Amino acid sequence: MRTGRKERKAQEGWIKFIIHQSSFIIGCALAAGIAGAQPFPSRAVRFVVPSAPGGGTDITARIVAPKLSELLGQQVVVENRAGAGTMIGGEVVARAAPDGYTLLVGISTLAINPAMYRKVPYDALKDFAPISQLVATANLLVTHPSLPVRSVKDLIAFARPRPGQLLFASAGVGTNPHLSVELFQSLAGIKLIHVPYKGSGQGIVDVVAGQVPVMMPSILTGLPHAKSGRLRALGVTGAQRAAGVPDIPTIAEAGVPGYEAVQWFGVLAPAGTPRAIVTRLHGEIVRTLQAGDVRERLLADGADPVGSTPEEFAAFLRTETSKWAKVVKDAAIQPE
Repeated sequence: MRTGRKERKAQEGWIKFIIHQSSFIIGCALAAGIAGAQPFPSRAVRFVVPSAPGGGTDITARIVAPKLSELLGQQVVVENRAGAGTMIGGEVVARAAPDGYTLLVGISTLAINPAMYRKVPYDALKDFAPISQLVATANLLVTHPSLPVRSVKDLIAFARPRPGQLLFASAGVGTNPHLSVELFQSLAGIKLIHVPYKGSGQGIVDVVAGQVPVMMPSILTGLPHAKSGRLRALGVTGAQRAAGVPDIPTIAEAGVPGYEAVQWFGVLAPAGTPRAIVTRLHGEIVRTLQAGDVRERLLADGADPVGSTPEEFAAFLRTETSKWAKVVKDAAIQPE
């Protein structure tokens, strides 16, 4: 009998233990569910800029981040992850958790790299969830004042009899500033020598110093130096004159008919990010771009705010990928 009571007590003890453990597990699950149900965002959001500080992507991100932080109610932190033709920063975001807290401030290079490199560590059309294009901005053809040219035609006339003697800087191999010059050379019938940097900011430092005489940075990067007289602006690369600098002609009207090359910056999340989060981010980004102080700052710097829908941005990215693949092919550039 005593043995039976002991067995029953032991069984009752195990039952109580199992009930206690089950309650603990269920409680943890409920707590996790409640935490997961917190409205987005509940902590800081990271803007990964895949280029060095001082370039157009970086400038745009830092103009947008403060207002977006205000609208989201959480800080938007700008983090520069430069290198490998912007692929390092791109891979960081492509491999990040699809929770909306790690975002890529993408640049035109996202659409260029598939044609420039044999191996890209992500698929730009599959591994990202486009949220919105931020801005479209022309590049600015600038020269150091020591170069004896004052117009696009002057530069062509100076470079043509000196093939391979004139250097030009870029933000890196395969970047938009690089291919914009390649397209310019092809249409103008000249041959310059490429000097790639790890970002437009670094490249323009050497152009201002006179180490490299020519560059096509984004207007955001080049215009302040042109306004100060440290560089000479010869033309903008868009199809139309930039609203912020209407006195600077387009390269097409200044001597190279048919020339056009535009940079763009936009925000993308890792593929698989919940639609509700993409929608929230898109809405606040559009509101940010519509804010008077942000819009005026971007326009003054020569950038046109866009604020496209996720679907429009995705379609634009596909079109850009095809366009730059053709430019690379026509320029006979061999993928690295």
